[in-house]
Amino acid sequence: MSWADFYLVCFLIGFALSVVAVVAGTIHIPHLHVHVHHVHVPHVHLPGGDVAHGAAEVPVISFPTIAAFLAWFGGTGYVLVRFSSLWLFFALGIAIASGILGAALVFLFLAKVLMREEESLDPADYDMVGVLGTLSIPIRAGGTGELVFVQGGTRHCASARSEEGAAVPKGTEVVVTRYEKGIAYVRRWEDLAETGEETDSGRAKE
Repeated sequence: MSWADFYLVCFLIGFALSVVAVVAGTIHIPHLHVHVHHVHVPHVHLPGGDVAHGAAEVPVISFPTIAAFLAWFGGTGYVLVRFSSLWLFFALGIAIASGILGAALVFLFLAKVLMREEESLDPADYDMVGVLGTLSIPIRAGGTGELVFVQGGTRHCASARSEEGAAVPKGTEVVVTRYEKGIAYVRRWEDLAETGEETDSGRAKE
């Protein structure tokens, strides 16, 4: 195998792996990362003790960076060997430097662009207590319905039960008073508002 063939094979492998990396990132194929050394990003703790693992760490040597190195290394080396008269080992050095540059650009893209939104997670944005929503499925007495609410700019649904165990009709505005095991316990917004008015009136009389 000549040096031109060697570089061409590296380029084709790197290009194929790059395609796989893009597809894997799109359809979320697990276990494709090769973790050797990592740049650590602080974990984000969500309510209930959950951790946003997606922002935990960015691998320096990973499937995408290896693919980028091979593609850039092979492509540069092939062009230099076939279309220039550079000394063989000088061309090899340039090809290696090109591969490292390509891998570094991919790493910076992963660390600075894709992970930026993950790092800005605020635990308060995911606190269910105090959330105002509307029942899309009514709650029967002692039963479970469905709550629709907006949190973090996104529409969500959650199973809901009445805090008092009473029936609550569809379309009622409710407030989450506690959240346990994936179920939101709610009270009518009207009831809470009336309670607040009565309390204020009582204090005024005193």
